[in-house]
Formats: sequence, C-alpha cells, structure tokens
Amino acid sequence: MENVLESIGVTKNYAGKAAVENVSLKLETGLVYAMLGPNGSGKTTWMKMVAGLVKPGKGEILYKGKAIGKESKKEIAYMSTEPYFYSWMTVADVGRYYQDFFEDFDMDKYTKLIADMELRMEDKANKLSSGMAAKLKIAATLARAAKLYLLDEPLNGIDIIAREKIITTIINAVDDESTVVISSHLVDELEAVVDSVIFIKEGRNILQGEAEQLREQHSKSIVELYKEIYA
Repeated sequence: MENVLESIGVTKNYAGKAAVENVSLKLETGLVYAMLGPNGSGKTTWMKMVAGLVKPGKGEILYKGKAIGKESKKEIAYMSTEPYFYSWMTVADVGRYYQDFFEDFDMDKYTKLIADMELRMEDKANKLSSGMAAKLKIAATLARAAKLYLLDEPLNGIDIIAREKIITTIINAVDDESTVVISSHLVDELEAVVDSVIFIKEGRNILQGEAEQLREQHSKSIVELYKEIYA
C-alpha cells in the first residue's frame, strides 16, 4: 500500500521537556490506526503537528512526500479534544461554518451524520452535554471528504453504551481511499475495528504494527498489551 504520511524523527519540546520525542512512523492509505496511550503521552502534540497547527522542533512530517503546509491542510481533517465552536452557534450554524471554511465539506453528509448522532439542527452548541458536543465535533469532521482524518480522543464524554455506535459511524463514514487515526486510552472499543496500532509512551512510539500481527507475536490482545505497557 501507498504511504500517505511519514513522521521522521519528530521531536517537540515544551519548557525544556519533550512532549514528543523522536517519533518515526508511516501511515498507509486506506487503513484505520489506533494511537494508544494515557493522557499526556504525546498523542495530541503529534496530531497537531500533522495538522499543521504546531511545528516540530526536530525532524519532519511528510504528507504524500511533501512537507506539511497549506496544501496538506486541504486534505487533512483534524478533530481536537478542545471545544472550538462559538457560543452563538447552533448545530446548523456549525455546518454552515465548516462549509464556508472547507472546500471538501459535504452538507448532505453532515445532515445525515447529525441525524445518526441523534442531534438536532436547532440545538445550541454551547448547551450540549459533553457527550453530545463530542458527537457534533465528530460529525463536522467526518463530513469533510478528507484523505487523512485525525480524531483526538473522539470517545471522551461519550457513555459506554453509545461508544460502539460512534465507532461504527466513524468507520462507515470514510471511504477506502482515506486513512483514519483515532487516538484514545479507551482500548476495548477500538480493538475490533482498527487495522494497525501505535503505542505512545512518554512521547515515544514504543510499539507499533498491524493489530493481528501484534496479537500473534505477543500472544495477547491489544487490551492486554496496553495494560502491560502502561501498568
């Protein structure tokens, strides 16, 4: 398969401490990746660098062989953990905002995703519960026809009953030509649907590979590997 993204020795320091340290990895087109690790392990910082919001201190990130920049941002959809909608916005306003901002935004797809997420267009974004606000962010991000989706902790705030449906919605919303990276510390829900796994610990990618191969090599589930690595 073709590599859509390559991270080469990427390091980022904050106040003299490495948030990401020497991370090298490749993402292949059409696969779903789980980037696993507890809060503070460096997942968010790495995603922000790929999205072009933060510059690496060392190393480089290549999207389709070229440096991250204006052109790559047109094809990379990043969903952050932080809320980023204006207080006056309704769910419908969020869709119009994205439509104005991103050329690849599909309003019809957004409308369907909003219905799937059991949201209403007239709902005010700042009045939503944490779980419903998380669903709104997911819908807005997935409504883009991106080639690389970066979903940072998309299950945060979503109750355990709804998580499986959300994961299924994410997988079904992207086509075979797109790559998805889902960062999370909630491993159970992701193990059954991801193709490949990246374990991040203290800013380093300490283990990565195809999910099935990792299970065979270590004779353990991804959940068991997670517990072993981060215990």
